[in-house]
Amino acid sequence: MNKILEKEYFSEKVVRLSVEAPMIAKARKPGHFVIVIPDEKGERIPLTIADADTCRGTITLVVQAIGPSTAQICAKEPGDFLHDVVGPLGRATDIRNFGTVVCCGGGVGVAPLLPILRAMKAAGNRVVSILAARTRELIILEEQVRESSDEVIIMTDDGSYGNKGLVTDGLEEVIRREPVDMVCTIGPAIMMKFVSLLTRKYNVPTICSLNTIMVDGTGMCGACRVTVGGKMRFVCVDGPEFDAHKVDFDEMLMRLRSY
Repeated sequence: MNKILEKEYFSEKVVRLSVEAPMIAKARKPGHFVIVIPDEKGERIPLTIADADTCRGTITLVVQAIGPSTAQICAKEPGDFLHDVVGPLGRATDIRNFGTVVCCGGGVGVAPLLPILRAMKAAGNRVVSILAARTRELIILEEQVRESSDEVIIMTDDGSYGNKGLVTDGLEEVIRREPVDMVCTIGPAIMMKFVSLLTRKYNVPTICSLNTIMVDGTGMCGACRVTVGGKMRFVCVDGPEFDAHKVDFDEMLMRLRSY
């Protein structure tokens, strides 16, 4: 049982939870995720660790209410408990000094992107962060992102905040004006697909963090399988991060639509 200590609403359906998990907080690295079970009969929900506080022994989870289980997690209040939080799982992000790194986050994808861009900045990189959402109300963690970025670009579909357009519009503007050594992208699968297509055109190395359906988180069920470089990989144990230029996004999108 893991106690919820804090709760903050980013929007009507997106919440930030601070959860007691001292061992996970101590062991986690950027890119890691956890499996959360809301109650003893609940399903297993994979959530990337957005932050951790080793002194308090807490991890931060950002949850979007999409189905019954995520809505159940979002409905919990400080003092309530999550039945199980298992992790850290997956492979950590490759953090080193690449040079200039552009970090592209779409919607709640900004949450798992935050520890990555922080680590990239700490490693000596110039970090340009691009935050994208449909509208201003869905831009999250902007203040925290600004603290660890050399530049922040905001893109909204409706133009209600920042620049009107898609994340790829902001990314292409950066690539055209200065050399970019690495792109990190996390968000909806369709967004990551088009980021990958753009960076392939400019021959910029790109990593993506995949958000496939996941059940056990240990590579046994096969629900999270994807094709990367023509070979089958499991997001839970081989990822969640992969070379975006090698991911078969069309197959992944087809599998996501089947659930």
